[in-house]
Amino acid sequence: MSYQEKRTGASIFSGIVILAAYCFYAFNPTRLAGLTPGDLKPWAINMLIFIAVGIGVTIVIQIVFHVLYSISLAVQTKIENQQSDDKEIERAINREMVEDERDKQIELKSSRIGFIVAGTGFVAGLLALVFNYSPVVMLNIRYLSFSAGSVLEGIGQLYYYRKGA
Repeated sequence: MSYQEKRTGASIFSGIVILAAYCFYAFNPTRLAGLTPGDLKPWAINMLIFIAVGIGVTIVIQIVFHVLYSISLAVQTKIENQQSDDKEIERAINREMVEDERDKQIELKSSRIGFIVAGTGFVAGLLALVFNYSPVVMLNIRYLSFSAGSVLEGIGQLYYYRKGA
């Protein structure tokens, strides 16, 4: 697996963890029993908290990933060449983490997937209101579609890297 594939895998992992945590928390039957049906404030607060937590978790996971990846490259370089110095190890790390035009094209193609899913969820949330569903349903449709769009964008990146597009 290349650096970009591993980095994308770490992003997918963090997205799935946050999405699963939100679903377990938000749709917990004991929590739902204590909510007033039309009150949007608790839902909005929870979504804002999960957005902030998601950003923090993603940053921490990416930092840990990059540190561990750099360490593994340094160890691998040292094993392959016992006489390698710090400069050579640094060059090897920089060589692995370079982004080219192909990476940018893959990012653009996969971001389109995320935007389509998020846009579809946005429209679905509006349609839920049109068909007299609760505004809570609309908020959750939108939040879940944005989160799922992010995860599917990562899966799209993995697909395009594997396909070689």
